Amino acid sequence: MTKKGHSALETELKQLKSVERPAIIKAIAEAREHGDLSENAEYHSAREKQSFIEGRIKDLEGVLSLAEVIDPVTLSGAIKFGATVTLIDEDTDEEKTWQIVGEHEANIEEGLLNVKSPIARALIGKEEGDSVEVRTPGGEKSYEVVSIAYC
Repeated sequence: MTKKGHSALETELKQLKSVERPAIIKAIAEAREHGDLSENAEYHSAREKQSFIEGRIKDLEGVLSLAEVIDPVTLSGAIKFGATVTLIDEDTDEEKTWQIVGEHEANIEEGLLNVKSPIARALIGKEEGDSVEVRTPGGEKSYEVVSIAYC
């Protein structure tokens, strides 16, 4: 996982523990005051949200405890984890830039590509100027590696 991804997960965990958890405990207490819990939709909704929050806290704690943090700035050379890669689609000449990151920080809309994705796996080990064939769910794609940066 990158340093940036690790920090984002730590921030989310802190938010859940210090803001979300106390707020939901308060909401449950208020819902209890309304009487019969068997027909109290607010109570059941709050308990469901509490269950989600507690599950997410456990997930984040597990991920963070096992995470190996890698600072991409210390890397160079061929494409590997942490690289920011600019590609040109050889069919459409469309330019795309992605950073190869861990699965818990991946977000394709933000240009963060899961290291386990077909595109990332095809890119690993390639150099600038190389052509890459990728088998995607949408079919075969060909990309040319334009640039590799570690920032």
